[in-house]
Amino acid sequence: MARFDEARFALEAATGGKNTLLMDDVGMPSVMVRIPRFNWSDVLDGGPEEPCSAFVVGGQTKDCIYISKYLNIVERGRAYSLPGRDPAHTLSVDAAQQACAKKGPGWHLLTNAEWMAIAFWCRKNGTLPRGNNQYGGDIAAPQRRGVVAEPSGIPMGPHPEVRTLTGSGPDNWSHDGTAAGIFDLHGNVWDLVSGLRINDGELQVIPDNDSALNVDERATSALWRAIDTNGDLVMPGSPGTYKYDGAEDGNANSDAALIQGGVKLSTHIEKPMYTGDDPDGFYAWGMMSFGDLKAEDGVPVHPKLLQLGLYPVSDSPDHLFIRNYGERTALRGGSWLDGNSA
Repeated sequence: MARFDEARFALEAATGGKNTLLMDDVGMPSVMVRIPRFNWSDVLDGGPEEPCSAFVVGGQTKDCIYISKYLNIVERGRAYSLPGRDPAHTLSVDAAQQACAKKGPGWHLLTNAEWMAIAFWCRKNGTLPRGNNQYGGDIAAPQRRGVVAEPSGIPMGPHPEVRTLTGSGPDNWSHDGTAAGIFDLHGNVWDLVSGLRINDGELQVIPDNDSALNVDERATSALWRAIDTNGDLVMPGSPGTYKYDGAEDGNANSDAALIQGGVKLSTHIEKPMYTGDDPDGFYAWGMMSFGDLKAEDGVPVHPKLLQLGLYPVSDSPDHLFIRNYGERTALRGGSWLDGNSA
């Protein structure tokens, strides 16, 4: 432990306290980034002067949160934030949550509330990160690349899978553009987040950042809340809750058919993308530029949807890939082949 104490001191001294080592309940370290508390009004024009949701956990407001500096690896069933490693990938959300919670009190899968806090901070400060979105490099600056991990041999498009080692890209692949930032939020592998789902098209969340408490997020959990047009969190299925309705008629085919037009924000579902008898299958789907998402006539857009990353703040080339049937959880940040849409 003395070794780790010395390493922690050195890391904190080198980064001005922005990075530290935190130990799990078996004494193994993870490199973490300290994010001091800020208000919505600090990062979102017209936002309320109240703490960003990421800092409100179990009804208590936190002075800071700690976010993994690196995409995690999983060893002995536990998740760790360490540099220069091949990141974990193709995990289910359940498996990822278990790998984090197993580490002891406080450890949890990155939540959607935390993801959005970082995203809005980056947008406000002009540091939206680059990353591995083009087979080991960034399509906007292909000459600067990360260190490619051992290829998996899985054919994906014209090339095999190309992940990069954690933190191996240039500094502008971090959230604040410095070596002390959070790396690989853009591209590389999909970021699983907890606390958000779409259930039969209805937008549902775990309130505030309570997902950080490793609460029950199973399909049948009583903790999920829908969002009505007043911005109130209400029981799923209540009248007037936000949903993603299809723009075009779906189909009942058991194949991966693209349904044109994507989705629109609505308070009802008239056009599920798949109309067959297996709603948990991976069949019809939609894709669109997130910046093109619009609300149906007469449906107001509550600011809470912006805060949750469920409605665009501005035009953006980022893609929204979606199925508005069954239970769907969020994959954030794009992957190594998504280019500008990551």
